[in-house]
Amino acid sequence: MFVWFFIGPKVVFGEDALDYLEQIRGNKALIVTDGVMRELGFVDRVREKLKTAGIEPEVFDEVEPDPSDITVMRIVDRLKGYEPDWLIGLGGGSSMDAAKAAWVLWENPDKRLVDINAFTPITVNQKARLITITTTAGTGSEVTWATVVTDTKEHRKMILMAKEIVPYAAIVDPKLTVSMPPKLTADTGMDALTHVVESYINSWKNDFSDAFARAAISFIFEYLPRAYRNGEDMEARSKMANAATMAGLSFGNASVGIAHGVAHAVGTVFGLPHGLVCGVALPYVIEYNIPSAAKYLAELAHLIGVEERDERRAAKGLAERTRELLVEVGISPSLKGLGIKEKDYKENFDLLVRLTSQDPSATLNPRSFTREEIEKIYNCIYYGTKVDF
Repeated sequence: MFVWFFIGPKVVFGEDALDYLEQIRGNKALIVTDGVMRELGFVDRVREKLKTAGIEPEVFDEVEPDPSDITVMRIVDRLKGYEPDWLIGLGGGSSMDAAKAAWVLWENPDKRLVDINAFTPITVNQKARLITITTTAGTGSEVTWATVVTDTKEHRKMILMAKEIVPYAAIVDPKLTVSMPPKLTADTGMDALTHVVESYINSWKNDFSDAFARAAISFIFEYLPRAYRNGEDMEARSKMANAATMAGLSFGNASVGIAHGVAHAVGTVFGLPHGLVCGVALPYVIEYNIPSAAKYLAELAHLIGVEERDERRAAKGLAERTRELLVEVGISPSLKGLGIKEKDYKENFDLLVRLTSQDPSATLNPRSFTREEIEKIYNCIYYGTKVDF
């Protein structure tokens, strides 16, 4: 018999969910975030809530996109000097991931980043508890037991996962997402959609992860265009915030697939945003997986109104609806359309293929792949041609 565990934090959601911070008890908190969050006033809002709870906050606001191992160690040093009761990851996936990784290393001084895996025992919650506060609607990092850190020596993204690092609580307050510009709304929304689709078809899918994925995909197709067109549409913001967290609970308890492998590689080589590349890769990955996952892809297609009853044709309909959604939210459905020059693409082609083939995210893809097939998928994604093999 196969036994699985559905793992997630306490989720505090809804407008004014940030008020939850007034209820926690302790003495000190370290807020891990970035400069943009300070400029937008979010850091001050969190500080005020913590002070109302009688907690003295300090701030580390130097997390960069795709946080590096160097940044993580700087946060560890701050934790050692301050010794807070609470660690707060505030912002997008980068800030939350950096907080998670630093939390583990502070509580386990004998461990390294590579020890954040499913096989090495680690201990947390002995020195501080972690709260994640998401200000985007896409990464799902607020509820997952994964963190992504850039290895500055090997110039690659480390995908680190351990069930112990799930936060104590995740705060999902749609008011914090209103400031997202349309492009960021689109990129993060497509990240959430990729989580939904890849969690629903990969080898670790299960009844509980499926339930969240099925709810989230309907929200995303209905409300992402609205949030993109009008950032102050609070119904759309609320539904997208919830959908992104649901998608995080889904893939956090299943896994993802090749689209994430492509996004990690392209992000490393060309510096493009993770969610953006996930979204661009998604329709091609859907097409590639039809031979192995047509039934599940068709189920998702039917949830968003594709009426075709034949499973393979319905799955293709899901790929087409995904392309249409990309265009609707201002994203070109090809890597070439994102501005990657053909010369640069060809020069880095072997590296992209190698990084994707070796990426842990791709290992549970429902259709097993060869290097040659990854090469073909890349050319389809770059030039915008459908996958037909």
